[in-house]
Amino acid sequence: MAETETDELAPEAAPPDEGDELDEENRLKPEFVRAVAEALEAGDEGRAYELVEPLHPADIADLFELLDHEDRAALAKAITDLLSPEVIAELNDYVRDDMMEALPPGAVADIAEQLDTDDAVQLIEDLEPEDQRAILAEMEPEDRAAIESALAYPEETAGRLMQREFVAVPEHMTVGSVIDYMREHDELPTEFWEVFVVDALHKPVGTCALSWILRTPRGVALTDVMKRDQTLIPVTMDQEEVALRFQKYALISAAVVDESGRLVGQLTVDDIVHIISEEAGEDILRLSGAGDGDINEPIALTVRARLSWLVINLGTAIIASSVVGAFQGAIAQLALLAVLMPIVSGMGGNAGTQTLAVVVRALATNQLTSSNTVRMIWREFRIALANGSALAILIGVGTALLFHNPLLGGVIAAAMVINNLTAGIAGIMVPVTLARLRIDPAVSSAVFVTTATDTMGFFSFLGLAVLTGLA
Repeated sequence: MAETETDELAPEAAPPDEGDELDEENRLKPEFVRAVAEALEAGDEGRAYELVEPLHPADIADLFELLDHEDRAALAKAITDLLSPEVIAELNDYVRDDMMEALPPGAVADIAEQLDTDDAVQLIEDLEPEDQRAILAEMEPEDRAAIESALAYPEETAGRLMQREFVAVPEHMTVGSVIDYMREHDELPTEFWEVFVVDALHKPVGTCALSWILRTPRGVALTDVMKRDQTLIPVTMDQEEVALRFQKYALISAAVVDESGRLVGQLTVDDIVHIISEEAGEDILRLSGAGDGDINEPIALTVRARLSWLVINLGTAIIASSVVGAFQGAIAQLALLAVLMPIVSGMGGNAGTQTLAVVVRALATNQLTSSNTVRMIWREFRIALANGSALAILIGVGTALLFHNPLLGGVIAAAMVINNLTAGIAGIMVPVTLARLRIDPAVSSAVFVTTATDTMGFFSFLGLAVLTGLA
């Protein structure tokens, strides 16, 4: 009987050791994630809380992303008081939406009120309108007004992203009075790097780093130590352009002004780092037509995003195949043409992709403008000619020796040069033209460049074969 009781009361598998949740690469261990999932599936919220409590906020965010959809809602309910602003700010967009839908509006409102305005906006901006209204109704009037004001600006603009918590003082103050002001007012932000100096109309006239204030005698006028030359960000500026300004001028923070020039918020470098990462990944994914490219994105959205571009690519493939169809007779006479022509089009496509990636990045970072477009075209032409010639020698000599047909080697070599030149020119002209038409080149360029290289690759190779009497 004693043995039976011992077996029944035997503890479950030992949990991960304390402080042993992460592997050597600072990632959550699979066994730890499984332990949390098993506790949630068993309905043991206390055990789940005990496992998660020691984690850093960023690791808690990672845990949510690693769990299944159903477990995320259960974990959110089990550790509600651990859902700090730092955790929410680190969460993937889709995962955060899952969590917010699982929590009651009051709980979401409590979380939002603890966040900076920009993070609070990010928390609720993608929710359904009725969910937004329910959450805003639970918030304090001041917090609700700030978020509603931010949501009134277009997405991915400075007005949507900016923090409304900042320190601004009138220009008549001295350094000492500014220090006293910051010490006496508890409602000021807990973290900031500079003080904005404004005139009577609340328009910024300068900025003063905290280090300058602390190292300057109290009696010195603020206007004598402030920096008058500052970078002002309009509320309607696109986030990509904001990031470029931070990068160009090495900014830590910057004032955001409305249409009348009044100071309404600030942007800080931690926000910009996120934007730079987001924009870089977004451009790469758009080039491939992969949508958001987020592994947490709902399958239906992913299928829709990818399928639309695949259908477009199907149309361009039909155009290229029609070129091949026009040379059916030549292919029938010399079957080797069908074997070799994918090499020409494939290499041209790869060359075009290389050029396209460089040009789209240059456009995104303002390295390529109307001032140097011609020079860039000439540069890519020379690169394409050099690469095409090198590849032509390799494939031409190889084909001639392998098939004992020097003429065939010459034809494929010439086609390789022609298609590489086409790839180089298309790779720069297509995105530049789209940018001039105010169409995002990262979205549409790949389709046009691929069509150009495939079509020209087939046409040049098969056309030269016919012209030379090879087929």
